[in-house]
Amino acid sequence: MMTKKWNTQHIPSQKGKTILITGANSGLGLGTAKALAKKEAHVILAARNLKKGQSAINEILKETPNASLDLMQLDLSDINTIKQFAIELKAKYSQLHTLINNAGVMMPQERLETKQGFEGQFGTNHLGHFVLTRELIDLLDNTPGARIVTLSSLVAKMGDADIYWDNLQFERDYHKMKSYSQSKLANMMFGLELDKMLRENGSKTISVLAHPGYTATNLQQHMGLQGMILNFFLAQKVEMGILPSLRAATDPSVKGGEYYGPANMRNWRGYPVVNKPSKKALDLNERRKLWEISEQLTNSSFQLS
Repeated sequence: MMTKKWNTQHIPSQKGKTILITGANSGLGLGTAKALAKKEAHVILAARNLKKGQSAINEILKETPNASLDLMQLDLSDINTIKQFAIELKAKYSQLHTLINNAGVMMPQERLETKQGFEGQFGTNHLGHFVLTRELIDLLDNTPGARIVTLSSLVAKMGDADIYWDNLQFERDYHKMKSYSQSKLANMMFGLELDKMLRENGSKTISVLAHPGYTATNLQQHMGLQGMILNFFLAQKVEMGILPSLRAATDPSVKGGEYYGPANMRNWRGYPVVNKPSKKALDLNERRKLWEISEQLTNSSFQLS
């Protein structure tokens, strides 16, 4: 039976577990790190900016003085640094219980590019996490009960959310919302296809999805007046927005391939329950096509030991 009004009080002790969170220096990532630190997890905060990361560490320690924390630099917009990060992580840790793919770029006004020339949102939100997960999959697969949690978004199920195969990098007619929704749909498709691959290979590691509903964070800065109005009337607090990813990461009843998000207002607000993925994310052929293109673009392939 699913727990009603699941919240941080339902998180079992995470003592002895090592959990990596991308984009852990602010917003949802920082809130997630705080909650897991309170439950005695060893939390690795992966942040592009070490100064901001250290500020996040200090903030967590104010609330949880005995928190077990590590700060590591990670730039998801550069495949080379992702691979170097993974090498350094595996040199320090023999196990990784949970990877939370949380970091994201949201709707910059102008088209940005990653170090390798990919469109900024698709390249960071999807391809960056694709490579990071691939580089850490052996470490996760050798850790009993490991989980990979990938954050998607409400926009992945909205009307024009699609994978724009003929303009994947938005080199023509850049549109910040279409590009963002593509990247978050790609996150959803990746998480589902990853779980399928893990099961087919007999792995005990599971891939789970989550989204925060409509939560007020610093990512809405590019939405202008519309974002400010929506934040005021509809957005829930970060303390609620982090619950879906926390449940996906810690609830013992969670199953691979599930998608956690708010229960109410078409999944915009509320306590976390299992949501339905978008129909497009359930299309096996489309998912496989995205997987193969992602491997080609990043020159990487998933192989389980």
